[in-house]
Amino acid sequence: MAKETKLTGMAQEIEGHMRAIRQILRRPVEAEFARGNLTGPQRSVMQALFQAGGLSLKELSRSVGLAHSTVSGIVDRLQKRGMAERRTNPADGRASTIVVTGMVRDYMRDMYPAIALHPVTAALRRAKPAERTAIVEGLRTLRRVVEATARR
Repeated sequence: MAKETKLTGMAQEIEGHMRAIRQILRRPVEAEFARGNLTGPQRSVMQALFQAGGLSLKELSRSVGLAHSTVSGIVDRLQKRGMAERRTNPADGRASTIVVTGMVRDYMRDMYPAIALHPVTAALRRAKPAERTAIVEGLRTLRRVVEATARR
């Protein structure tokens, strides 16, 4: 019983550390999104489009869990801002695929990774070489045992 209590305490501590780290890592990304004046649903739509490389309106609605008419309005607003575009399917002129624009793809390729990784990179610069190794090894170990447990 004491062993289980100790494991539960360790799990709570790990979860607390991970939650705090996630919050710190998200700050620059959230600030960047705020700078772009995107609503939560618009961010969800943009993320789904970027990750999929393009979706039909029906697929996009399903992906973000919003009504077809709501997503259509979001896409209209994103189009007006030059962030998304509808491309007609050459095989079926009635169907279209919604994609992010080149400007968004370029930004996500060139700028976003540095913004998202900045807190980790800055922290690793401050860490001693042995600490860097310990961080990576500890995370690898945690991931390995969590994945092994999830497979069961």
